[in-house]
Amino acid sequence: MNAPIIDPLQGDFPEVIEEYLHHGVTKCIAFNRRGTLLAAGCADGSCVIWDFETRGVAKELRDKDCIAAITSICWSKYGHRILVSSADKSLILWDVVSGEKITRITLHHTPLLARLHPGSSLPSLCLTCPLSSAPMIVDFNTGNITVLPVTVPEADSGPAPPSRNKPSDGPPYTPTAACFNKFGDLVYVGNSKGEILIIDHKSIQVHAMVPTPGGAVIKNIVFSRDGQYLLTNSNDRTIRIYENLLPLKDGLTVLGHLNKTVDEVAGVEKMKAVGSKCLALFREFQDTITKVHWKAPCFSGDGEWVIGGSASKGEHKIYIWDRVGHLVKILEGPKEALIDLAWHPVHPIIVSVSLTGMVYVWAKDHTENWSAFAPDFKELEENEEYVEREDEFDLIPETEKVKESDINEDDEVDIVTVEKDAFSDSDMSQEEICFLPATPCPDVPEQQDKCVGSSSKLMDSNNSGSPLSEEAGQNGQAMNHASSPLEEDTGGTRMKRKRKPSEKGLELQAEKGRKPLKSYGRVSKVRSKPVADLDITNGIYGDDISD
Repeated sequence: MNAPIIDPLQGDFPEVIEEYLHHGVTKCIAFNRRGTLLAAGCADGSCVIWDFETRGVAKELRDKDCIAAITSICWSKYGHRILVSSADKSLILWDVVSGEKITRITLHHTPLLARLHPGSSLPSLCLTCPLSSAPMIVDFNTGNITVLPVTVPEADSGPAPPSRNKPSDGPPYTPTAACFNKFGDLVYVGNSKGEILIIDHKSIQVHAMVPTPGGAVIKNIVFSRDGQYLLTNSNDRTIRIYENLLPLKDGLTVLGHLNKTVDEVAGVEKMKAVGSKCLALFREFQDTITKVHWKAPCFSGDGEWVIGGSASKGEHKIYIWDRVGHLVKILEGPKEALIDLAWHPVHPIIVSVSLTGMVYVWAKDHTENWSAFAPDFKELEENEEYVEREDEFDLIPETEKVKESDINEDDEVDIVTVEKDAFSDSDMSQEEICFLPATPCPDVPEQQDKCVGSSSKLMDSNNSGSPLSEEAGQNGQAMNHASSPLEEDTGGTRMKRKRKPSEKGLELQAEKGRKPLKSYGRVSKVRSKPVADLDITNGIYGDDISD
């Protein structure tokens, strides 16, 4: 949404905590490209994926060889793969749909950040920033590791020699930030001298350098979603926004032409001259009063807003600026330190992670506006007397009869043509994953055992009634005597077998036929019903047995 359209009294940014998500101790989070899935890395080495529409857990990825905390998590461009870096110095590439581990690589140092190549649907390259080493490019197919340069040689002695498969043995590095550009042909590295280096990761050559004001250590560096702006977070408590002057596509080719055109100077000065034509300082953000350090700064989905979390202990504050540089909102959460932030790619929603592992979802505080349901709706302060029109409740009012329909009902409706998607910034070679299929949960075995046990008890109770029926028949009650030998012989089985009645059963039937019915006045009327029932039941079982 464009800034001029937004109501200045109600900005298009979140305001309150809508709800929270909890699944273990969360350390880092990342949205997929459309914001329908939210992935989170946990302290036990697992990765959980939430369906952000339903806020339910869609899938959990767990590797038995990884039990250390996850330090970063990243989606591939079309959501088919997830890359996680762990505190046990490992990088794990997951297949999202199947939930299977594709590969696992162990580095020499703990990776603090890992990002997949954004130019491929199934990337095999990743950029990682270790704790005490220079940024490096890791190839999952071959296992090769290419260390990127973090400084510019003082003398013009050509590009830095490539270092593959083995990190340098020099002094320990200050943690360095790095990121790909939009299409992944260039890598932007921020070093401890406050310099932004633009590097071709294939030839491992530094093409340009942009010094930042003050020369403070660069802790974070990230591009906006559209690739037009670059954000840096420095140790001088300042967030800087740079405008990207290079084209989004073929930036490496244009950068090579710039190197050829700048001939007045050489060495470092030439790289600075080329860098001034690649990046231009746009805005600076800082809190001049509290002078707080910033944590996990990033852009909004449309690039109109910039957010940064306070790195102070014991407070969960999120600062929101517009791109012009004005502070528009400070979100205050629980008394817990903030460790990670992410803005939803589409909606005005912010997701933050606290030090205790809780994931908080910030959204707009929507107010009820009943006039939005109908264009002619009018809110009244108090009751008014209303006089209805003559044709107000007619099926077809006279006012509508006069109007002629402008819609041609004979026109064919196009339901085949697909409109261009706003997210389709390049040719999609593979179908994008927006939602994960629901996996039905199997029945609990305990419930099945209970059902089997109850049915067996029911069968036992039915079979246990057969001896009682014989005893009840001897006491003169209306019971089925012919069925008792059959039930006793079957021994609890449900099969019906045709057997001849026993001698005892024939004698009982004969006695009943010879026995006359005595009249007992009023009582005989009452007892005539069970006798009739007895004859009917005996007749049924008798026919069944005689068959």
